[in-house]
Amino acid sequence: MRSDFDIAAIQAFVAIVDEGSMAGAARRLGLTRSAMGKALARLEARLDVRLLNRTTRRITVTDEGLRFHESCTRILADLAEAEASVRREQDKPMGTLRLALPEAYGRLRVLPVVQDYLRTWPELKAEISFTDRVIDMTEEGYDLAVRIGDVASDPRLLTRVIDRFHTVICASPEYLSRYGTPDAPEDLADRARLSFGKRGTTIDWRLRTQAGRDITLPGSARFVFDSAEAIRDAAVAGLGIAYLPDFLVQPALTSGQLVRLLPDVITQQIAVHLVYPDRRHLPARSRAFIDLMVNRNKTG
Repeated sequence: MRSDFDIAAIQAFVAIVDEGSMAGAARRLGLTRSAMGKALARLEARLDVRLLNRTTRRITVTDEGLRFHESCTRILADLAEAEASVRREQDKPMGTLRLALPEAYGRLRVLPVVQDYLRTWPELKAEISFTDRVIDMTEEGYDLAVRIGDVASDPRLLTRVIDRFHTVICASPEYLSRYGTPDAPEDLADRARLSFGKRGTTIDWRLRTQAGRDITLPGSARFVFDSAEAIRDAAVAGLGIAYLPDFLVQPALTSGQLVRLLPDVITQQIAVHLVYPDRRHLPARSRAFIDLMVNRNKTG
């Protein structure tokens, strides 16, 4: 093995694993998919080991790749911190941090971090907008935003994956006693589904069987809400079947208010991104919050 350190290839590999796709990693690093593929091939040839299994539809990480990704992530973080410690101004966080957060995730996962942030820096203030709308950060003057799912490419913004969660299909015992328990994904098509939607549009339910068969249930549903928490409450009340993030429904599942359905079906894994303006000198208040958010998700 050569002793030179191919940082670009390592960064490409880490981005592919973090983003879950070659295209997402290319957008994150501002490179072409071809360049990403060449960097990965160069790294695998250098190590003489396969790090990723690639098909036309998906990318999976090998056991060797998982171990290497963990080490590389730590090394890149240490390098970034070493560079930042030399280059950043020794200023304290000042002013007001303006955040845009999605409703449910923001209240349950981000607000505790904001509380710690303000306790650590008591001279700071925070303004928070809870909205599932994709705001224009530059035009509306936000320092940071949290966005769930795919993030549209914007050269003015930087994105960082800070969390991942799975979705859960669930319903109340009352609903199931009245209408029966579905045995297969197709059984959901004619049930009272509780869907998330905005202004007449709804989100499809995407599922995969253990045999690898993909199933998409159109977003049309009997009940459409613009709040994930409202969907959870409606499911608990017995109005229908919900498809929600695990962090939102876990307490109700534990208490028995909701029952998980179709446990053999593979549901979506969704990435959570921290988004912030691409500035040469990021405000210290933003840097402090980013560090706190990333560390909280690493340890929590």
